[in-house]
Amino acid sequence: MGDLFLVRHGETEWSRSGRHTGSTDVPLTEHGRDEARRLVPLIRAHRIGAAFVSPAQRARETAELIGLHEVQVDADLREWDYGGYEGITTAEIQRTRPGWFLFTDGVAPGPPDRPGETPEQVGERADRVLAQVDAAHADAEGGVMLVAHGHFLRVLTARRLGLPASAGALFQLATGTLGLLGTEHGRPVIAAWNVRPGP
Repeated sequence: MGDLFLVRHGETEWSRSGRHTGSTDVPLTEHGRDEARRLVPLIRAHRIGAAFVSPAQRARETAELIGLHEVQVDADLREWDYGGYEGITTAEIQRTRPGWFLFTDGVAPGPPDRPGETPEQVGERADRVLAQVDAAHADAEGGVMLVAHGHFLRVLTARRLGLPASAGALFQLATGTLGLLGTEHGRPVIAAWNVRPGP
């Protein structure tokens, strides 16, 4: 189990306004592109042996801007399928579902192409990604980097630490930030979180 670097894509119009962005392929804003570029010095300070990226354009462009050239697109890195809550903010959802919380309550069903996922289903995808990460660690020297989405990476972090998917609620993750999951005495730990370069 080697170092696992997590990058959340840069800002989009929807992330800025708090709209749940699952399958909608929203591009980065100019600020989001700047957020990504500012991560370059932090990335270059580490040896990356393998990198995987979500198929969404906001993640793929972030990967390009931070200087990752040999990346594998992995559909399991896509964001949570928000079903009927796609494009809607938490405040809007809570008007009809007071106290609603994504990590414990899941989402309302959506159309056939966007049925929605439970926290456990997102956790199963995260487990598949982590198995791929472990295989990559065995085959490559250096850390593994994932470029993906806020809620998915939070669930993946919980699973790496041996916690249920719902514990992703504990790990706030801003756009354009870097996290590092490492080990201590052979056990997974958070070594860095929500890191942004200085001004």
